[in-house]
Amino acid sequence: MECAQHFLFALVDGFTHIAFSCAVEPLRIANLVSGKALYRWSFAAHGGQWATASNGSVTQAHHRFDAMPVCDRVLVVSGTDVRQVDHAALIAALRRKRSGGIPIGGVCSAAYVLAKAGFLDGQQAAIHWEFHDGFAEEFPDVRLVPSVFVVHDQFMTAAGGTAATDLMLHLIEQDHGYDLAVAVADQMVYNAARPGGFAQRVSMQSRNGIRNPHLARAADMMRRTLHAPISPAQIAQELGISTRHLERLFGQYLDTSPRKYFMDMRLERARHLLLQTEAGITEIALACGFASAGHFGRVYRAAYGVSPARQRARPPKAA
Repeated sequence: MECAQHFLFALVDGFTHIAFSCAVEPLRIANLVSGKALYRWSFAAHGGQWATASNGSVTQAHHRFDAMPVCDRVLVVSGTDVRQVDHAALIAALRRKRSGGIPIGGVCSAAYVLAKAGFLDGQQAAIHWEFHDGFAEEFPDVRLVPSVFVVHDQFMTAAGGTAATDLMLHLIEQDHGYDLAVAVADQMVYNAARPGGFAQRVSMQSRNGIRNPHLARAADMMRRTLHAPISPAQIAQELGISTRHLERLFGQYLDTSPRKYFMDMRLERARHLLLQTEAGITEIALACGFASAGHFGRVYRAAYGVSPARQRARPPKAA
């Protein structure tokens, strides 16, 4: 009789419960619909007793990080405050598992833990989109991609939320075939399972019902030049249209101007860097295309009602 494959979930305090549930439930349902004990799972936490999710729910643990049992795969699940947690014990345990050839994964923000351990250098990785800016600054050797999940031979990363389900369906298909993966998705009423390369965020075109290629290209140009903003006139010239035409497109489809849309993108990146990195405010200002920290502070306060320094002092919201 084939032994059940053992998944060990390493739960970091403040982990995102939706990502955790979306990772565990497909295993339970795979057993249910197949009528076989294909999978079993257990939970590890820092103290070995319980881990508290960002929504306040408490999950009883079976193991401590420093006493992880024999298993077939390890999946780390973390949340918004991943950078504020001491991961020394967990990283030491993960390194022991790696030396034994055990596949290791990270869900939601847990690519941060794997990168901190040095596992992801030179590899592609996925992390929840809110962490992209800070992660890219801290781990430049990791090839961060906007995909829902990435799977390598020994390491796998998923963006969190329902991306954890996409990863687990992929693993179930690898282990036991396409039909079982589809049956599990059907039981979950999950009829849009995404391949790994699928983008995390809904595109501008899908979100706004836009199919205008000029507008999509303009937004892409802005995204690539956040550190050194170009003018609407330069964007229009690159697109081969007039500045007036560009203004009309943004007004018609997005009810804003190109200049304001670009500024909102820069401020969003600045906010991510403030909350996710230790970079100085002047450094963040320059990285987001502001000429000085003073100018950045005035614009930031006008947009968010708080200064960059006060924004950083606020605790991150629970996910």
